[in-house]
Amino acid sequence: MRKLTALLNFKSVFEEGSGFKTFLLSILITGVSYGLYKGMLDNFLAEVVMMNEADRGLTEFFREIPGVLLVLILAIFCMFSAETLYKAGAVIMLIGMGMHAVLPATKLLVTLAICMYALGEHIQIGVKNTLTLKYARQGSGGAALGAQNSASQVGTLFGYIVIVVVFAIFTKNQPYTVFFCIAAILAGISAVFSMGIKGKSETDESKRRFYFSKKYTKYYMLEMFYGARKQVFFTFGPYVLILVYGANAATISLLFAISAIACFFMSPVIGRIIDKVGYKAVMVADTLILVIVCFFYGFAHRIFPTEIAFIICCVNYVLDAVISLSSMASNLYVQDLADNAEEVKATISTGVSINHVITIFIALCGGWIWKALGIELLFIVSAILGLCNSAYAATIKTKKKQPAQAAQ
Repeated sequence: MRKLTALLNFKSVFEEGSGFKTFLLSILITGVSYGLYKGMLDNFLAEVVMMNEADRGLTEFFREIPGVLLVLILAIFCMFSAETLYKAGAVIMLIGMGMHAVLPATKLLVTLAICMYALGEHIQIGVKNTLTLKYARQGSGGAALGAQNSASQVGTLFGYIVIVVVFAIFTKNQPYTVFFCIAAILAGISAVFSMGIKGKSETDESKRRFYFSKKYTKYYMLEMFYGARKQVFFTFGPYVLILVYGANAATISLLFAISAIACFFMSPVIGRIIDKVGYKAVMVADTLILVIVCFFYGFAHRIFPTEIAFIICCVNYVLDAVISLSSMASNLYVQDLADNAEEVKATISTGVSINHVITIFIALCGGWIWKALGIELLFIVSAILGLCNSAYAATIKTKKKQPAQAAQ
């Protein structure tokens, strides 16, 4: 509930007259636009563009490339302020969404539109924390980041719910084009608000460069394993429900909404568990749940009747989203090793880039594995990657009083 409290009491979190209202409004509207977009995208790709398993993996490969190149992009455009980059990201997202609305639904053009939107999205991700901290009151940086995240989540959730309602009503003629247009209009409104953001803040130095140190080797490896197993569910989880079980856009968007709500409430719970038992125990234990999730996701259709198998897969999708929250444990591991806060930020930023590098190859290979060898093998691979993550996490050496220290 801390995120919700921060959002409702934003005047006590942000400096008055700093322009934070325009900034948060831009984030909120972008969230709504993204919720509409994400809520129907997978079904659009399957039903209209007619992308198969391998095509979906290839599209995700290209969508993730801007994330891999984010450090390079921020380094090249380091002469621009965070405000300018945020505005550029908004305009690029608008172009990408506009391409979805007006271009023919061919595999090539849709993939280009997805990549364009992803480029703008990643540019904004690279600088919006900088702007949030700029607007925050002294000593309220954490609450300000929570308010920013809540604004985005509330907007996205609203977008999901709209898709659920509308696409449940229009079951025969799904209004994909109409809602791509609406999402593009909202992206345009958000871009207009972003133009009202003033100032020339420097971008976060930790996001402009890679930071490698031998003491973080295990963290880098853990990020690789986590990125690989996460990508399987992110890319192919919804596609399994669509291609194997025939889930429509309303159902998929409802599943996204339930996952978002579950993560909203479970995030502080997972955080307290990490504080109590320690990050190592959580990193090892979450994989045991993951193996069960992967097994049922890959084999439910062979064990249960279709209707029951579908429900089991939906439950497991939400469960995977919740256990993915345990990835925050690795951030505490970095904090435990770091000498200062700047080192923490730079290391985590590098970890995110490493995460993206592995995900693009998993997306590419995962689609091929599913198409050539079957869905069962795809999720067996995901489970194996999770076990590798768990085994590697077990080798971490922690401070003797680590759980007690974290709880203070």
